[in-house]
Amino acid sequence: IYWQIKLLSLEPWALILARAVAGIPCSSCYIVLPIYLKEISDIDLRGALGSLLILNRNIGYLMSYIGADVLSVNTMLWLGLLVPTVIFFIFLAMPETPEYLVKQGKVDEAKTVLAWLRGVSVVDRGVEQDIESIVRVDKQTQADEQSVWKIIWQDKPTFKAFIITIIIKITQQFDGYLIVLIYAGFVFERASESISLKLSPNKQVMLIGVVQLLGSIIATCIVEKTGRKLLLVTTSFAVGVGMVVLSAWFYMTSSGFWLPGWLPVLAMCLCIFADAAGFQPISYIIITDLFTFQLRGNVSAFANVCAKLSNFVQTKWFTIICEMIGIHWTFLFFAAICFIACFYTIIYFPETRGKTIDEIYSKLSGKAKKDDSKIESVP
Repeated sequence: IYWQIKLLSLEPWALILARAVAGIPCSSCYIVLPIYLKEISDIDLRGALGSLLILNRNIGYLMSYIGADVLSVNTMLWLGLLVPTVIFFIFLAMPETPEYLVKQGKVDEAKTVLAWLRGVSVVDRGVEQDIESIVRVDKQTQADEQSVWKIIWQDKPTFKAFIITIIIKITQQFDGYLIVLIYAGFVFERASESISLKLSPNKQVMLIGVVQLLGSIIATCIVEKTGRKLLLVTTSFAVGVGMVVLSAWFYMTSSGFWLPGWLPVLAMCLCIFADAAGFQPISYIIITDLFTFQLRGNVSAFANVCAKLSNFVQTKWFTIICEMIGIHWTFLFFAAICFIACFYTIIYFPETRGKTIDEIYSKLSGKAKKDDSKIESVP
């Protein structure tokens, strides 16, 4: 519908309507896709597959940037309509997740789907064990009359996991990444005053798209090797360093000092790369790592609402705050948020790579074994 509206008219009212119509399904994708990818993944692949959300999004961004530079507007609109249409029909053939099928009472179908996803026989012992685990959790969930939110508030490890998720999600949104993307043209303009860096707006966004894509590729390749915690710590720290450099450059140049014009461009690219290489994908992966299937949907929806509200606050108030205190202090604030996220992760975030919910919650509860947990391990 979004692309159809734009094909019919490119008047301002049509663009606003199209964007409003696209908002709900786009937001829903960020809620549903990480859950779907997790529920069809083996435990040793869920991080890499979970990071595909950001990787494929950034591939789409870069292709859009390049297409906008070499193709006509009408051609881009038709291509934009073609892609979701093809994906729609492809997904009609995709299976439901085993966990969802078990919740619907279709245990045999769930076993068939899980075996197909893993490329093994239906009678494979690993498939049978995982289905038995999912069935056991589903029965416990049905027997528990507590609501999802009551479980989150009253179960201590679950509540800790919820707080960790929300803090990581909000700090990732306030790491300055969005502002750097929106105001990249301003940074390029200021940088061009001291060096011969003359890039057209299209070339600027293509450079940003390449940096984003490289970061996403790195994340997908190493997330199962480094683990979530190390990747989150290093990338949040790297974004913080980039923000400090941006803050220092704007402050020094506004005070009459000379600093090389390539410095803010390099710092901006560091922020964009580091955010795409860890801070951003991990904020989605941990939601599926830290919660069972009866909680993931609610937590994911709530976390994404917090993210969108954070984005709104930034875009609404950034210019106003910059005029009040200066852009350098604003970037320094973003740097502080990044460093807070870094140290918070070191202290409180449990490594989730290759671990079941039981193992993660045992770590959160401070016990070697969590015998009384209401949450059982699931694949």
